[in-house]
Amino acid sequence: MNGILSNGLPDIFFTPKDVEALRPNFDYAKVSNVRLKDLQASFGIALHMHQPTIPAGAGDLRNASLISNLKHMMDNQGVGDNHNAPVFLQCYTRMGQFIPDLVGRGKNPRIMLDYSGNLLWGIPQMGASDTIETLRGIVCDPKYFTHAEWLGTTWSHAVATSTPIPDLKLHIMAWRKHFAAVFGEEAVRRVKGFSPPEMHLPIHPDQCYEYVKALKECGYEWLMVQEHTIQNPDGSGIRRPHLPHRLIAKNSLGETLEITVLVKTQGSDTKLVAQMQPLAEARGRGREDYAGKNIPLYVLQIGDGENGGVMMNEFPRDYNIGFDGVGTTGVVGLNGSEYLDLLKKEGVLEKDFLPVQPINQHRIWSEMNGNYGPGAADQAIDRIKQKDRGFNLDRASWTNDRDWVAGYGDVMDPINQLSAAFHRKFKGTTQKEVQSSAYQNAFLYLLLSQTSCFRYWGSGLWTEYAKELCRRGQSFCE
Repeated sequence: MNGILSNGLPDIFFTPKDVEALRPNFDYAKVSNVRLKDLQASFGIALHMHQPTIPAGAGDLRNASLISNLKHMMDNQGVGDNHNAPVFLQCYTRMGQFIPDLVGRGKNPRIMLDYSGNLLWGIPQMGASDTIETLRGIVCDPKYFTHAEWLGTTWSHAVATSTPIPDLKLHIMAWRKHFAAVFGEEAVRRVKGFSPPEMHLPIHPDQCYEYVKALKECGYEWLMVQEHTIQNPDGSGIRRPHLPHRLIAKNSLGETLEITVLVKTQGSDTKLVAQMQPLAEARGRGREDYAGKNIPLYVLQIGDGENGGVMMNEFPRDYNIGFDGVGTTGVVGLNGSEYLDLLKKEGVLEKDFLPVQPINQHRIWSEMNGNYGPGAADQAIDRIKQKDRGFNLDRASWTNDRDWVAGYGDVMDPINQLSAAFHRKFKGTTQKEVQSSAYQNAFLYLLLSQTSCFRYWGSGLWTEYAKELCRRGQSFCE
C-alpha cells in the first residue's frame, strides 16, 4: 500500500460511507504504560511535516507534471537551499528509526506526527517508498501505539480561514482516506487529534462553527491550538494553558458546538522542540486541582520536523538524550490522545474543561448583544470595524503578524471561482461519480490550489503555481 491509485493520483476520494467507516475508535489509556497517579507533570512534542505539490515537472508551466517540491529540490540541488533536500527526506524518515531504537533500549519515548497529504503522496511518487515502509513500523506495530501518535490535518495544508467553507470537510476527510490507503483502516481509526496548518484557528463565528462541525463529523476528538488564538468567554486571556480546555464554537444563529483543545504555548520557534523545552518546563511544574481531580499538567509544543538547522542537527541529539532520562513516573512524555484518555479514565471529561472561544469573539458577541440571526456576525463585525479599523479576524495562527487573506486577491479569486464551479458540477455522494476521471482530477486540483504555501511566499512563481492549478481544475468542471 502506498496510497497511489493506478492512474497515478493519490487515493483521497471518498463517499459518505467512508466518513463513517474511517471514524476514530481507539482508547490509548488501554495501551499506555503510565498511570496518572505516578506523575508529577507531563509533556508532549509534535512534529509537522509538509512539502507542497507543484506543477514543476518537465515542460512549461501549463503542461508541467505534478511533482513534490521535495522532488524539485532533489533535482535542482545547486539552487538556493535545495541542497538540504536529502537531509529533509531523512528527517521525514528518522522517527521510524528513533522510536524503535529507544523502545528497544527500554526507554519510553513519545512523539506526535503530522504529515500533510501532499507529503504522503509525494514521497512514494518520487520513488522514496523506503521512507513510507520505515514509518509503517511505528504506525502499524502495536508495540509502538503508545509511543507514536499520528495527528490528522488538511490534506493539502490548507489554512482554514482562506479555505472556502464547503471545502473544509473535503480537505479533512481526504487526509483520513489517504492515510487509510497508505497505512490501513485500523491505523486511521487511531487518529483522534487534529493539527491545523499554521496552527490557525478561524475567528469568524460562522467559519469557526463550520470548521469544528467538519472536524467532529470526521470523528476528531481534539484540536491543537496556539495559546494566543483563544480567550476566555469574558474576553480575558487564558490562565491555565497546561490544562485541556473546551472550545465553544457558536455561529450567527446561536448554534453551538464544542471540541476539546490542547494548548501549544509560546510562539513559533523550532528551538522549543529541537532543544526539548517542553521537557525542561515540565520538570518545573507539578500537579494541580482541575475538574474535581488532582492531575498532572501537560506542556505541549509543535515544530517543523525538518526546517532549520536546529531541527536538522540539534533535535536528533536532544530528543534521544531527553528520552534517555524519562521513564514511566515523575515527569514523563505523553501523546495528546493518551493524556486525554488517561484523564477520562480518572473521570475528568470534556464537559468539565474550562470553556474558551477564538480570540476577539468577545467583542463580536458584545456587539451582537444576543441578537442572533442570519448574517448577524457579519453585521456586528462591520460595526466594530467602523469604530476600529485595526480589528482583524485573519491572524489567529502561529504568528499574529501574517494575514492569510488580505493581499492575496489574485490567488483567492481563482480559488473561490474553482470551488464554486466544483460544487456546482459535482456532489461526490456516489461511488460511480467519485471514481470518474473528471471528478477525481477536479477534486485533486481543488485541494492542491488551496495549499498555504502559494500565499505564504507572496507574489511570483508560487502565485503562478496556484493560478495554474486553478486553471486545470476549472477545465474539469466545465
